[in-house]
Amino acid sequence: MKNHTFGARTLAASLAVLAVLFEAPVSTHHSFAMYDQTKTVTLTGVVRQFVAQANHAELHFVLIAPDRKGLAKDADGKYIEWGVEMAGAAAVAQQGITTATFGAGTVFSVRLNPLRDGSNYGSRIGAIARCPVDPATNKPHLPEPDKHCDSVEGHSLSGGTAF
Repeated sequence: MKNHTFGARTLAASLAVLAVLFEAPVSTHHSFAMYDQTKTVTLTGVVRQFVAQANHAELHFVLIAPDRKGLAKDADGKYIEWGVEMAGAAAVAQQGITTATFGAGTVFSVRLNPLRDGSNYGSRIGAIARCPVDPATNKPHLPEPDKHCDSVEGHSLSGGTAF
């Protein structure tokens, strides 16, 4: 009987150690409950930085004004910046989303679920539409006012087949 009790204790101790070991990685990954999945926002902006991380790659960008005549500014005259979270860097690279394809200065449009707290950050929904670049001037073809890159002839999609 003692050997059976010793075996049960050893098993219980081993399970407790495994639970602790596997708890850390799970607890460091967040839930998507922080995003308001009842709201979809479509934004067009200019990449400031692509951040490749194992858990979630991110694009940080400055909004283009709705009239498409410059960058959007808030009431204090500061540029309006947003960020969008995506799958891990390896997964988005397979979708064509990398530092090479979304380097600083790239103009793109994205649909996202914004954070519930109102911060300028969200979780990507579907493909990202990149505005085409004029090879002669190396300047992007911007969409018409209140439209997005998916409406510009020659746009490209990354991360999906539909915007």
